[in-house]
Amino acid sequence: MNSRPVYAVFVAGGSGTRMGGDVPKQFLELGGIPVLQRSVERFLEAEPSARVITVLPQQHIGTWQEMCLRYAVPFSQTIVAGGMTRFHSVLAAMEKVPDGAIVSIHDGVRPLVTASLVRRMLDEMAAPDGPQALIPVVPVTDTLRSTDPGVPAPDRSRLVAVQTPQMFLSEVLKAAYRQPYDISFTDDASVAERSGVRICTTPGERFNIKITTPEDYRLAKLLLRPDL
Repeated sequence: MNSRPVYAVFVAGGSGTRMGGDVPKQFLELGGIPVLQRSVERFLEAEPSARVITVLPQQHIGTWQEMCLRYAVPFSQTIVAGGMTRFHSVLAAMEKVPDGAIVSIHDGVRPLVTASLVRRMLDEMAAPDGPQALIPVVPVTDTLRSTDPGVPAPDRSRLVAVQTPQMFLSEVLKAAYRQPYDISFTDDASVAERSGVRICTTPGERFNIKITTPEDYRLAKLLLRPDL
């Protein structure tokens, strides 16, 4: 049984420019509710006691608060203004997380994550010999090629695609985020790894997609159809 409280951080700092519309992707409706709400609710299915921290651009906080009223969002949350990069957004969220917790960082626009994946990861983190950092990964199935003629094509059998949620012992991630920002920090695992933390992996889910483009959004709507 996990004795550490769980803090669930949802990073929803995108402007939605790649979606080609005026509505940020985290606020698009998916199956009758906003993408961001669905992402949080999927996590809470696995861990109802999790403390939710939602990170949003300052200019969209009011919009989200209005949407929470309109859609009768059934969970409490702490809302944090994000920074100019994902690194700075997570850094701001970590100020709300105490030591001695398990902290999960999840993309607010990955609404198809399953409760079973979240639960399995939390159980792995809570095990007596559990990891300090755990991330879900899926095999790379496409052939990969470098655009630099001097760099050989990578061996895809040795590569994986990284997803979220990414989970950490909170004191470990907080210490990692005391490092100066580096452009090579593409996710929380890369920040933790730079500080010397061993990153453990667990099988992710093929349809735990990140909604970034209109095609992703259409796919997510199809995957929610009950007849599939």
